[in-house]
Amino acid sequence: MSKVSDGPRVVVVTGASGGIGRAAAKAFAARGDSVALVARGQKGLDGARAEAESLGARAATYAVDVADWKALEDVADQVEHDLGEIDVWVNVAFTSVFAKFVDIEPDEFERVTQVTYLGFVNGTRAALSRMLPRDRGTIVQVGSTLAYRGIPLQSAYCGAKHATQGFHESVRTELLHDESRVRVTMVQMPAVNTPQFEWVLSRLPKRAQPVPPIYQPELAARAVVYAADHPQRREYWVGETTAATLLVNAVAPGLLDRYLARTGFSSQQTDQPKPPDQPANLWEPADGPQGRDFGAHGLFGDESHAHSPQVWASQHHGAVAATGLALLLGAAAAVRAVARR
Repeated sequence: MSKVSDGPRVVVVTGASGGIGRAAAKAFAARGDSVALVARGQKGLDGARAEAESLGARAATYAVDVADWKALEDVADQVEHDLGEIDVWVNVAFTSVFAKFVDIEPDEFERVTQVTYLGFVNGTRAALSRMLPRDRGTIVQVGSTLAYRGIPLQSAYCGAKHATQGFHESVRTELLHDESRVRVTMVQMPAVNTPQFEWVLSRLPKRAQPVPPIYQPELAARAVVYAADHPQRREYWVGETTAATLLVNAVAPGLLDRYLARTGFSSQQTDQPKPPDQPANLWEPADGPQGRDFGAHGLFGDESHAHSPQVWASQHHGAVAATGLALLLGAAAAVRAVARR
């Protein structure tokens, strides 16, 4: 699969103040790209900018709520004024609520949808309005296993990610119809060791955790950079659990319903009580005036994986298929040889 560009680019990353967005911004900076860092919290943005500049990259910060489409349009204009024409736009920003659906207030559910779904829509619109006239550019949607498979205690987030998946497919088919050279691709993520479990609004009795196995945000970031370099494919899967979950869900979703009903509550909580002073970033950034820079990593580093063979396989379908065919042909030849004896 050919690469879109080998030279430095201007890359916008939403949700760049923490987690996958923070790690992705650093990964783009490490390869020499200029990075426009978009999020609400200035402390996290300042930390991300310092990391990018320490790698020799140009970086600029833009404190904005992606749910505000007009403000995001203005930011896109400012990015092109400050750094140049946008080559890559990466949508990562999200928020969520850990609770049963009946325990989520209507305005809270709406807020998650505005940020986690419409924030991607707004970012995609801002990117396309600039990329389409130039007939070049790439948009990367950072998705999740939960774009295909809903789980308990995350109904608002799962609904938003499902919506993003359908939106992505619709936009992609329109671009293909128009024979546009603007590309859009999606990266489906597994459970990642990010700070979200320290700042997402939670009504769970215990501290929230990602469902093991857990992966480090740098693995996710490398997958995002690869997708930006190779956006011809409609989507990439990251992590063995992502592949396994999506495959099982495709053939036996009812069985997975029952399994998640039994395990989904306990697997998303540690055995420690939720801290009484845990911040919530639903309405205000967790790294606001009274907060701190959370960085890219969460609390689960000791049990997180930095590598995944599945990621290589997802990025090299041709090599995997060729190897499988070679093994199949070799096995057939061996069977024939035995039969002749």
